[in-house]
Amino acid sequence: MKKWKRSERLVDMVQYLTSRPHQLIALTQFTERYQAAKSSISEDLQIIKETLQLNGQGELITTAGAAGGVRYIPAVSLKWARTWVEELKQGLEDPSRLLPGGYLYLSDYLSQPQLVNQMGQIFSSQFRQAGVDYVLTMETKGIPLAYATSQYLNVPFVIVRRDHRVTEGSVVSINYVSGSSKRIQTMSLARRSMPPNCRVLIVDDFMKAGGTIKGMMDLLEEFDAEVAGACVFMESLAAPEKLVDNVISLLRLVEVDPDRKRIKVQLGSLFETC
Repeated sequence: MKKWKRSERLVDMVQYLTSRPHQLIALTQFTERYQAAKSSISEDLQIIKETLQLNGQGELITTAGAAGGVRYIPAVSLKWARTWVEELKQGLEDPSRLLPGGYLYLSDYLSQPQLVNQMGQIFSSQFRQAGVDYVLTMETKGIPLAYATSQYLNVPFVIVRRDHRVTEGSVVSINYVSGSSKRIQTMSLARRSMPPNCRVLIVDDFMKAGGTIKGMMDLLEEFDAEVAGACVFMESLAAPEKLVDNVISLLRLVEVDPDRKRIKVQLGSLFETC
């Protein structure tokens, strides 16, 4: 049996904990894994806990008792998130990103794993104590962001479809009104996607008037689910009336002027209090 040095144990423990966010891990798992005394493992965990707190990388929660253990909760501070999003914002005001209908080209941002992971960690930080059971998104551009958020919350993510797929079995379908175009559209979710009475976090890439998010909220009522919250990468301020309130956004699209080729972006609702 390998004899672990403390430095080796610390590196391995950090990797073990961070790859299992929100999961309760019994101390006996570590004592058996490293063939070390419980007192040594406790000292190691204290070092990791202090380092995580010092660097603003989350928290380590210890639960006492026979069924106790340790749980890693990923988190980032609002101060760090604000600085990171401000850097992101600068590249989004490039006029070449203008698309018809007052939209911006965002696909390159939402296809970079490092960027999407950071966004997911920011969102998960806001809901880390909310008891989220599932993350829900609408196909297709919101999928990477929803996946990243669910990964940090360590819960499943579910995709709402615009049309019924045979491979998903029976579905629940509803009609909803698009907030921007005022057209009636359809969305569906497989009945097996989630059990009743669960708490769901809605995640999407872009919100104009909020018709899609409102539709997902209405769809969740068919599952007797509770909406824990909703968050988007960017929301537009162009819509005269929002169909939903209290949506957390990282960025806001304030102005789009195709004639002058000007885009104005500001920090989102997440940073209104900091």
